[in-house]
Amino acid sequence: MLEKLQNRVQAGKLLADEVAKKYNNDNKDVIILALPRGGVPVAYQISQRIKAPLDVFLVRKIGVEGHEELAMGAITETSSIFNEDIIDMLHINQESINRVMKRESAELQRRNEKYRKGKPAPNVTGKTIILVDVIAVPVAAPDTLIKMNKEIDDTICLLLPRNLGGIGAWYQDFTQTEDKEVLELLEKSDRDFPVPTISAEETAKLQNETIIE
Repeated sequence: MLEKLQNRVQAGKLLADEVAKKYNNDNKDVIILALPRGGVPVAYQISQRIKAPLDVFLVRKIGVEGHEELAMGAITETSSIFNEDIIDMLHINQESINRVMKRESAELQRRNEKYRKGKPAPNVTGKTIILVDVIAVPVAAPDTLIKMNKEIDDTICLLLPRNLGGIGAWYQDFTQTEDKEVLELLEKSDRDFPVPTISAEETAKLQNETIIE
């Protein structure tokens, strides 16, 4: 019985075995999206196993000013979502929200430029998306997975500890993933399985629809 993972590479290989039991890319309809940075080494193993293209899913937490670990929302390249209960309870004003949004939007743009190097976002229309490490994940809390299962088609997880604590406690080696490794894996994967992308016109339209006041 698996009690602890060696590192992200082993986690990715074990997770890839489980994913491959349910999904393949025979019809070229699967795309792997990874949350950088730590999700990329895991997702790369899945990408290689089922021969599917790999890209990053860029998202940033919108933390409460002064208590940045407490999330009041999240922002992606094209949309944002807020926890209105947190905002109301802490009486967070719009100016504070705008400041954090502006900062995190800039970080999203930096990561987009660094990881995609000017390439358009992946075209996911009509595709099966495997999101690592949220929907295909090495370690998760059981109650979280139950909630996720209500929102999405499927989840795959290797370890479901009752007392999760920190994720790093379930790895022998949880060394931080560096940008250099992320870039190397994305480039290697793209050579093997090129990512289908949206057009420049579609990219511009999406960017124009995401307005930070």
